[in-house]
Amino acid sequence: MNQYLEVDKWNIIEDGFNPEQQRSSESIFSLGNGHMGQRANFEESYSGDSLQGSYIGGIYYPDKTKVGWWKNGYPEYFAKVLNSVNWIGIDIAINGAPLDLFKCGVSAFKRVLNMKKGYLKRLFVAELPSGDKVEVEVTRFISMARKEIGAIEYNIKSLNFDGDITFKPYVNGDVRNEDANYDEHFWSEVEQGSFEEGGYVTTRTKKLDFHVTASMTNQLQQNGNDITEDADTEVESMQVSEEYTVPVSQGDEVSLHKIAVVASSLNHSTAQLKPHVKSLTKDAAAIGFATLLYEHTQRWAEIWDGSDVLIEGDDKAQQGIRFNIFQLYQTYTGEDERLNIGPKGFTGEKYGGCTYWDTEAYCLPFYLNTAPNKVARNLLLYRYQQLPEAIENAEKLGFENGAALYPMVTMNGEECHNEWEITFEEVHRNGAMAYAIHNYIQHTGDESYLSEAGLEVLIAISRFWSQRFNYSEKRDKFVMLGVTGPNEYENNINNNWYTSYIGCWTMKYTLESIEKVRSNNSERYSDIQDKIGFSEDETAQWKEIMDNVHLPEDKKRGIFLQQDNYLDKEQRTVEDLNENERPLNQHWSWDRILRSCFIKQGDVVQGLYFFEDHFDEEMLRRNFDFYEPRTVHESSLSPCIHAIMASKLGYSDRAYEFYLRTARLDLDDYNEEVHQGLHITSMAGTWMAIVEGFAGKRAKDGELYFAPTLPDEWSAYSFKILYKGRRLKIRVEAEEVQITCEDGETVQCYVYDEQYQITADEPLKVSRKKAVA
Repeated sequence: MNQYLEVDKWNIIEDGFNPEQQRSSESIFSLGNGHMGQRANFEESYSGDSLQGSYIGGIYYPDKTKVGWWKNGYPEYFAKVLNSVNWIGIDIAINGAPLDLFKCGVSAFKRVLNMKKGYLKRLFVAELPSGDKVEVEVTRFISMARKEIGAIEYNIKSLNFDGDITFKPYVNGDVRNEDANYDEHFWSEVEQGSFEEGGYVTTRTKKLDFHVTASMTNQLQQNGNDITEDADTEVESMQVSEEYTVPVSQGDEVSLHKIAVVASSLNHSTAQLKPHVKSLTKDAAAIGFATLLYEHTQRWAEIWDGSDVLIEGDDKAQQGIRFNIFQLYQTYTGEDERLNIGPKGFTGEKYGGCTYWDTEAYCLPFYLNTAPNKVARNLLLYRYQQLPEAIENAEKLGFENGAALYPMVTMNGEECHNEWEITFEEVHRNGAMAYAIHNYIQHTGDESYLSEAGLEVLIAISRFWSQRFNYSEKRDKFVMLGVTGPNEYENNINNNWYTSYIGCWTMKYTLESIEKVRSNNSERYSDIQDKIGFSEDETAQWKEIMDNVHLPEDKKRGIFLQQDNYLDKEQRTVEDLNENERPLNQHWSWDRILRSCFIKQGDVVQGLYFFEDHFDEEMLRRNFDFYEPRTVHESSLSPCIHAIMASKLGYSDRAYEFYLRTARLDLDDYNEEVHQGLHITSMAGTWMAIVEGFAGKRAKDGELYFAPTLPDEWSAYSFKILYKGRRLKIRVEAEEVQITCEDGETVQCYVYDEQYQITADEPLKVSRKKAVA
């Protein structure tokens, strides 16, 4: 772990200048608004180690795949979210000398991410080699109210000199990705220039022809009074800048308000980009920094009203959950069904910023419960709209008849991951797509989604599963060979329990969904049959597989086997490992990892989480007790699932330990990789660990359930959820559980398996049951 940040309920605070932590801080203090994002790079030039990062949702580049040995079926490219135009840049000079914190004496440095209001503030005192000292305060935000606007307030105060302070704000499109496979430059020049309110730059990607236009407008003040002098404007290739030199006396303060507009051809025609940006820039200049900031903070107030989790008595836990919620809503707002949630969001280049199965398995529950139905529905529609590509992906691997294999990694529906054990074998991701549809309907009651889009997806996925299983004469069972389960420390295994189980469940759920759509909307059902060439004769094969599938287990231990022959491995537990060997993926050879019994993340336990109602509690306990001690939790997705299951089984100390790890994974840098970006998708697991773990919330069979527990470290906690369009507030105290319906309608739910009716007039109060392991 790397703990250098202060604990605070509503703020992330770095007190003191830490150049060795700069990349990590750039990740942690990132800003975004679901449309675009920005790492916490300094506005002024910085010659120390830094990963420059400015990103726009949906704008990507098909970087040519780089592999040592090409195999049939490999994608030709790895899609990458692009480091896009640098709109934050402001070069500063003091009496002609550049302000560069890597070369200055720095004191009183503080960086504060205000999560409640959604802005980043930086304060410091810098002494240049000349001895000139300045006090600087910078505030930056990316507007949640106006998705194409970012703004900066840069204040400089002379502490000990008379002379000149020079500001040179700029917009620069000549940027590069650090992770470019062949050091390719992804952007090319289109146009740059100036207009009455400021300057602009237009660039385009060398492939796919995405266009981005970014502009700036700048306003100066000295000691609170506007400065109206014209700037010296310089237009260069892919960059435009404005230079202002302000004479100051000791004690004077000069402020620059820089407002930027960033728009792309994803939302505007290339012909309209420049006029749109020019108009928006003019409007933003008239509105001004203060009003833009106010609108932005008001939008954050609305978000927090529905999504905040209050924890009393444990500031580290409180800070962790709020940081995770904050970053989730900075990454995805659900307004655009073409966008999705990359594992690093807008905070770094790793994983290419693409979509993984993390969205359906981990992120969807958070948005289902904290945002209007449209947001979660858009996540599902994202996959529905990419169904043709999923079918094409399966065809490339030899599947037929409209079978669909959703990609492990994608931006546009095409598979763009090029590690064979992931691309070809980690097919369990298909199950997450089906489970997401089921989960959505359970929470919203919106069964119309099945006939609109969901059934087509389910049938295509079930067609895949029916072809991916094969009959084994030796076993007289259907088996699934050559797969990689969620535990990626096992490759090319046979009969991964989780993959086979969720494959069979998908076919069963598809059969149930076929019956619902046929009964409720027969006309639409006929349309679907005609559209995809579906006959119910196909389902006979599904039923045969479901009735005769091989699911490995060890009857002596009473557990499911992660895969065939798992017990042939030397059985050790994590306690047997030397801490100097952790994490294994940074210290062991891949061969050694594959031969070991150690598990990267929940595999069987992931399945038990999804399908806990299929098994009695003792079966859940035996499997958890066997597999968790062998799990090294070297995936960010692992601790949250174990927190939920530990809480279910009454292991309160372990549940809290897992929660704290997932909540502070990035703040405390558990995996020593936060410099590469944050773990956005696993952040949703932090919310799950509280709401589904400690509060025991479940939506099943059209009913809502709670079984709240309370960690010993907390005196109380509370949160809100949306269920079938109604907002509930749940508060858990030492002796009591309170549930309030905030929208005035009656809601039925179960608390500790007892049925209650909740109205706004009479909040439900139930004595809290103490957990027993």
